[in-house]
Amino acid sequence: MKRPSREALEQLSKEELIELFYAMFDAFEAEIAKLRAEIEKLKPPPPTTSRNSSQPPSRDFKGNRPVHRPAKKRGARDGHAMMRRELVDQPDKVIEGQMGRCRCGADVSGVVPHKVIRRQVTELPETKPVVIETRQPVATCPCCGDVVYGALPAELSGERMFGPRLEAILTYLQHQQHMSYERLQETMWELFGVTISQGGIACVSERAGTAAAQQAEAIQQAVQASPVIRSDETSARVDGRNWWQWVFVGWEAVLHVIRPSRGEDVITEVMGAVRVPAWVSDCWAPQLRAPAEKRQLCLSHQIRNLESLIERAPRLHWARQMQALFREAIHLANRRAEMSPRGFQRRTTQIEHRLAHLINRPVTNSLAQPLLKRYRKHRDHLLVFLHDPTVPHHNNDAERALRGSVVHRKVTGGFRSAWGAHAYAAIASVVDTAKMCGRRVFEALLGLFGPPVLPFVMAQSP
Repeated sequence: MKRPSREALEQLSKEELIELFYAMFDAFEAEIAKLRAEIEKLKPPPPTTSRNSSQPPSRDFKGNRPVHRPAKKRGARDGHAMMRRELVDQPDKVIEGQMGRCRCGADVSGVVPHKVIRRQVTELPETKPVVIETRQPVATCPCCGDVVYGALPAELSGERMFGPRLEAILTYLQHQQHMSYERLQETMWELFGVTISQGGIACVSERAGTAAAQQAEAIQQAVQASPVIRSDETSARVDGRNWWQWVFVGWEAVLHVIRPSRGEDVITEVMGAVRVPAWVSDCWAPQLRAPAEKRQLCLSHQIRNLESLIERAPRLHWARQMQALFREAIHLANRRAEMSPRGFQRRTTQIEHRLAHLINRPVTNSLAQPLLKRYRKHRDHLLVFLHDPTVPHHNNDAERALRGSVVHRKVTGGFRSAWGAHAYAAIASVVDTAKMCGRRVFEALLGLFGPPVLPFVMAQSP
């Protein structure tokens, strides 16, 4: 707007001056709003944390602790019971203390003690590998000329160079403790006195993967039969290329697969013609097309996304109200057992009505539009867990199942070959399924390598 001259303003009436003032005010207000919008665009977004994204807490910025801080009180906190290490009922060795003389010089060796203080020290014996040599006679048949090999026990036959327990330890350290080939070589020598080449480690890993792949078929069938499947995926580096590791968590089994694709074809391969009652996942499009009667979006993801929106637009009340609604719904589901069915249903209906009101409310903030469109599109997938107690509100189980794989990828740098990736996925399926069923991981890995060798040899010794 062009600035008027003083002479022109003096010739205007009071009403014309008022109109001019409001016109200039509106123009200035529009210009200020435009400049504020441009400033908001230039502002850097809030830092990404585990509270407003799927970033793990380990990547959050951590400030320094004060240099001079009060010493931490030792022992149990006020109001907490003191925890002590439980004593073993049947120790391997018992050493009895001997009574001598009192400080006054009296002999108390014959006095019956009124109390016995028990303490236990847990120690590991010195580990030394047991080398078992087999000698197989080879002869030529005098009748037909065929070469005849002498029979060996099944536990020691074949080209085996390492026993099942040693192979299970190698597999555990490599796949569960994420050790590289070099670190494995060093650990086996330092702890067990065993020398092994990287090629030998690779052969053991291949044997474990082949055996685990057979068990993975039964695990896949168990996942398909589950009433609820929780699924997620993460990147994997295979032979210098970007692949994807998928996880499918059922009620009693966990299946891992590593494939070059992040598309729907992987879900089709795993599920086949099976259509499960419920599917829980994030908003990745192939996950939303999984074969299921109903699906639940992970509300933990939605709460973090809303937290990010709140940080970018603090004055947007809609985001705070939507986040509070999701948290209230989760709290209600946790109190299901404490409430009467009628009272729980009444609260559920109230939350459903509030959700419909928030979704249908007009929101003009451009930052909120993606989430608003998502919730309108997936309205029926937000509160399924309130109507079906078997459906969880989160996908945390699938994320936890992938956490070890992410650590393995960062520590080892990925897989050198496709068979290594497939072996790792099969072994991860066996391990996570054992954990879910309450079995020891090492026992599950030991079962991959056949019958034990050492007990057989000890039994055959003279």
